[in-house]
Amino acid sequence: LAEPGAAVFFVEPQPYWEPAEKTWIVHYSKVMVDAFASGEGWSKLVGLPVEIEPLTRPTGLWTGTLFRGIVRQKGKPVPFAEIEVEWANDGSVTVPNEAFLTQVIRADQNGVFAFALPRAGWWGFAALVDGPPAAGPAGEPGKTELGALIWVKATDMTAAPATAK
Repeated sequence: LAEPGAAVFFVEPQPYWEPAEKTWIVHYSKVMVDAFASGEGWSKLVGLPVEIEPLTRPTGLWTGTLFRGIVRQKGKPVPFAEIEVEWANDGSVTVPNEAFLTQVIRADQNGVFAFALPRAGWWGFAALVDGPPAAGPAGEPGKTELGALIWVKATDMTAAPATAK
């Protein structure tokens, strides 16, 4: 990037049919990059149909930071939205069972949620909301799930090298 400030990269994918759930699924994903560590512009919304507005700067996060956000649908907070949180496992962690793969939290009455990042690496927050009813590919009754996904990266603090006296 040529100048300081936040750049938001996002994707608005085509819906895909999940036959087991009889649901069309669309997950709007975004990640922010802070050029030159400016700390500016990170709270701007893209304007996606569903979106997570960060309340914690989503860049320059230490492991253990409390990440907070607001789930929005059509710009309005979504009370009690469910958020799935996943760490992009690099193979360094063996989970005790499947329940540990996806953490599930719920937003409060104002659509606000919080989660402490316990390990370094990439963390995905996916807020899932119901979309409009929609017929399946063969005309069968179905529904739509909309997902607002934001990726953040936590970094471990390391001790500075000792200096010679």
